Amino acid sequence: MKLHTLQPAEGSTHSRRRIGRGPGSGLGGTSTRGHKGAKARSGYKKKIGFEGGQMPLQRRLPKSGFKNINHKEYFAVNLSTLQKIAEEKNVTKIGIAELVAAGLTNGKELVKVLGNGELKAKIDVEANAFSKTAEEAIKAVGGNATII
Repeated sequence: MKLHTLQPAEGSTHSRRRIGRGPGSGLGGTSTRGHKGAKARSGYKKKIGFEGGQMPLQRRLPKSGFKNINHKEYFAVNLSTLQKIAEEKNVTKIGIAELVAAGLTNGKELVKVLGNGELKAKIDVEANAFSKTAEEAIKAVGGNATII
């Protein structure tokens, strides 16, 4: 080890200039903030999307699309799934409680039965909505499709 090879420990020195420590530092007075305006004041934060008073991009672009406030989101259950539940649990009536027990839905969702698959068992089904093909398939086997 020699004196000319000594160096301070990593991270112990700072190259950042100390701002606002009086006129003798050369960085006193306005402390590199310039004169007046929002950026010179304490507590200034630039708003997201602010473009210096110019109309921001998100307000210059036209609105597009349509959001229906009455839209309902349904959890879809196919006839093949109902057939599988009927075979495994040996039930003739399937409602929301049976779907929750099978682990398909949490009970808070609206359920719609769709006509994908084949139904062989005579089942009474209770759901929030039915597709036309699903309702016809359930009635063709001799079951009932009841809207809750």
